[in-house]
Amino acid sequence: MKNPTYVAELQKKLGAPSSETIESLRLLKAFVKLPSGQRSEIIELVERAATDPLSNDPSLS
Repeated sequence: MKNPTYVAELQKKLGAPSSETIESLRLLKAFVKLPSGQRSEIIELVERAATDPLSNDPSLS
């Protein structure tokens, strides 16, 4: 995707990605580079955070 013409054509067809999309792709790229054991730990951490009612309390931030 180094070809600027190709990238410009994609942006014209699809529109520019949001900053959230770009950040998500950066995180995914970093996640994929982790060893599989660390990936499992990250998945468990995220699953716990998603299901723990205290982690969803904005007053604790």
